Amino acid sequence: MAKKIGELLKEKGYVTDEMFTVAYAQQRITGQLIGEALQQLGFVTSIEMAKVLSEQTGIPYINIRDIDIPKEILQLITRDVAESLECLPIGKENGRLNVGVVNPANVLSIDRITKLTGMPVNMLIVDSDSFKEAVERVYYFLENPILSMLEETIGHMVKTVGADPNLISKLTELILQDGVRREATDIHITPESNAMHVFYRVDGVLQYGHCIPKASQAGITSKIKIMASIDIAEQRLPQDGFFNYTFLRKKYDIRVSTIPTIFGENIVLRLLSGSGTLFRFDSLGYEKDEVNKLEKVFHKPFGILLVTGPTGSGKTTTLYAALRQLKLLEKNVITVEDPVEYRLSFVRQTQVNTKSGYNFTLAARNFMRQDPDVMLIGEIRDEETASIAIRASITGHLVLSTLHTNDAVGAIPRLLDLGVEKYNVTAVLVGVIAQRLVRKICPACKAKYELTDSDNKYLADIGYTIKASNIYYGKGCELCFDTGFLGRLAVGEVLVLDDELKELINEGASVIKIKHVAVEKGMRTMLENALIKLEAGVTSLHEIQRVLG
Repeated sequence: MAKKIGELLKEKGYVTDEMFTVAYAQQRITGQLIGEALQQLGFVTSIEMAKVLSEQTGIPYINIRDIDIPKEILQLITRDVAESLECLPIGKENGRLNVGVVNPANVLSIDRITKLTGMPVNMLIVDSDSFKEAVERVYYFLENPILSMLEETIGHMVKTVGADPNLISKLTELILQDGVRREATDIHITPESNAMHVFYRVDGVLQYGHCIPKASQAGITSKIKIMASIDIAEQRLPQDGFFNYTFLRKKYDIRVSTIPTIFGENIVLRLLSGSGTLFRFDSLGYEKDEVNKLEKVFHKPFGILLVTGPTGSGKTTTLYAALRQLKLLEKNVITVEDPVEYRLSFVRQTQVNTKSGYNFTLAARNFMRQDPDVMLIGEIRDEETASIAIRASITGHLVLSTLHTNDAVGAIPRLLDLGVEKYNVTAVLVGVIAQRLVRKICPACKAKYELTDSDNKYLADIGYTIKASNIYYGKGCELCFDTGFLGRLAVGEVLVLDDELKELINEGASVIKIKHVAVEKGMRTMLENALIKLEAGVTSLHEIQRVLG
């Protein structure tokens, strides 16, 4: 007899009896299914629920985000039918139709799909959140081909004398929609001498988008500035603003930055959805032994855990993976972030507000009055914030925060630069995670890669040998916008301080010495972790060189 979903969730450590108690209490109020309540409360993600359902039923799970669904397959059923049946055709295989389903027990839906398409069906389980998002995206962009609409609008602008306000509004909307379609984090609108160019940052790398007539520059700039409540008359100074944007039933907080250049104002829009997927450490890219180390750190009653790396290296995602390791029903967890990128139930989340003077320092100082067990401070930027974080950890609190350093050991001299005494560093610093993000090879166009002479030289120079048959790359396809990559994962190093390392810090040992000892004790460097991903066929050699040098 197959185990119940609840039993499997508990076996995997996703939920506890206490979590079920809370979910049942909410179910009595809202009337939700228990699975829906568990997901809404943030105890388990839809992906985790789908994988457990796959294990229970024996039906394979598939990540629908990794599938390039052909147009002719989508056209087999309408969007309304897909939504009502919670089934989405995703491809053909051996004369059968592959269908992603949320609930494999819904046999009537499968029968309906078979009758509508005239094809026998293979069921594949997909998670509910990805399913809803996929249906919204694929059918909208099937009915509204953004690229051809952009080309048509730009073509009209070229022919139009002067800037047509209607075309300006339409083009601005299409640029935003194309950013969402590409899952961009930033949109760059860059003026040049005789045209404007649009770039999209996707998976950490800029992709060229479109060329816009110079005559529309003033109109587009003004349109965006008005949307962001920015002074349209001021063109000599940098300005910042934001606006809310809803598209495909999803809300985006779009932050706008302008700076004056020799060819006009350069505009960068950052797209924040506030509804990213919450991960556990074993899903971020860390190896099992590193996950075990981190779990021990998170269960310490006090101390400071730092995540370091450059902007855009996934530090916040890692911090929230840390929060998911905590017993949130037993601990008072309070955060200050800029901005709040994830929403997690039973975590008291606050957001900095520069206009009102609410910053990291003010928040950290006042958190002590909120009876916290765990404090998440988005970033330690100055001496005062560092001092408050140290004081909070000394008085029995676990503090999670971020720093900008190149590696894990580099956090130590950085704290000393911020005025933290050596004895305080060794007293409260329990661990440091340093990380970067590497792009994953697109599964739809993954192919074997033959090492070149320069590749072999690079591997020889770093003293690494690898089986050539394990090396892959992405050829580029429609799903990955011809980049060969789809999504990212972390490569990092985990430094856990023991007595010997603390003694080295107190003695004023060099960073090189501390790192050497840490590696001898088993710390795996970022490069070593990246090469593990290379040998597993997850990322490419050139991507590792791009990110880590």
